[in-house]
Amino acid sequence: MKIAVVILNWNGEALLERFLPSVLEYSKGTDVYVVDNASTDGSVAYVAQHYPNINIIQNSSNGGFAKGYNEGLQHVKADVYCLLNSDVEVTPDWLEPIQNTFSTQPEAAIVQPKILDLMRKDHFEYAGAAGGFLDKFGYPFCRGRIFQTIEKDEGQYDDIREVFWATGACMFIKSDVFWSLGGFDEDYFAHQEEIDLCWRAQNAGHKVFYVGHSHVYHLGGSTLSNMNPKKTFLNFRNSLYSITKNLPRRQAWPIVFIRLLLDAIAALRFIFQLKFDHCFAILRAHFSFYGNFIKMYRKREKANFILKYYVATSIVWSYFVHQIKNFNILVKD
Repeated sequence: MKIAVVILNWNGEALLERFLPSVLEYSKGTDVYVVDNASTDGSVAYVAQHYPNINIIQNSSNGGFAKGYNEGLQHVKADVYCLLNSDVEVTPDWLEPIQNTFSTQPEAAIVQPKILDLMRKDHFEYAGAAGGFLDKFGYPFCRGRIFQTIEKDEGQYDDIREVFWATGACMFIKSDVFWSLGGFDEDYFAHQEEIDLCWRAQNAGHKVFYVGHSHVYHLGGSTLSNMNPKKTFLNFRNSLYSITKNLPRRQAWPIVFIRLLLDAIAALRFIFQLKFDHCFAILRAHFSFYGNFIKMYRKREKANFILKYYVATSIVWSYFVHQIKNFNILVKD
């Protein structure tokens, strides 16, 4: 099995300088690529000068995470793509458990390792943690992270199990599956496009796995922090996109309607917190969703649908009303 580690970069010279050494040291036997999204700093020159064995792919424009990878991966030949954020520190033997999972679980099309916080290495990291799930209303959460509550890693998720979505911070995906799905949906630009991809993969009969015996450390927030209004806009809008595209009509329309009400409550909460820019971000997300609704609706017509996509009814209700902030309490296997 040939794995290619593919790092998408945009003006990340400092990140490449910091994190490339671990990737190269602990990824022997793989090809490493840097896909550059039309950076204006010295990223490309830095890689070319210091790492001549790294393959550099230069995109003509910054089309975000989705388009950037779609364009770059056209030039990568491998059985499995490892899509790796530029702010991830990998660890010794991180690849072997992933390879073993692909070998022993032939239905696995997408795999992610354990994602830990680089700044607090005994805690999970926000983006992905120990594998992602959805509630009934399409809100994403992870084993190890619900909203802003992050669990300490005490070995509670040192397992291999099927999950609903894998994080784009470190995602392994079979190349033939990636292209059979048409890659990422470029209308997302960034954020939650990996959830949509994993959802579409499962609609097509594939499975997504988490492998806790492999771990990496993610800095996080190097492009957009968790509390950036632009990220709020993209997360709220793209979540509505995914519901519209990936559920049958009889499920999608009631859920979209309820989501609009729940999102309105979230906007009011931001007002009470005096975070007016986030409130406006949710409003803009809804107007963008309305403007693109027909386009998203047409994409869903080609899909088959899995009916059981969620493991909890409402994480909003569980978290804020019942104060349940631990995955193993929220979801009992």
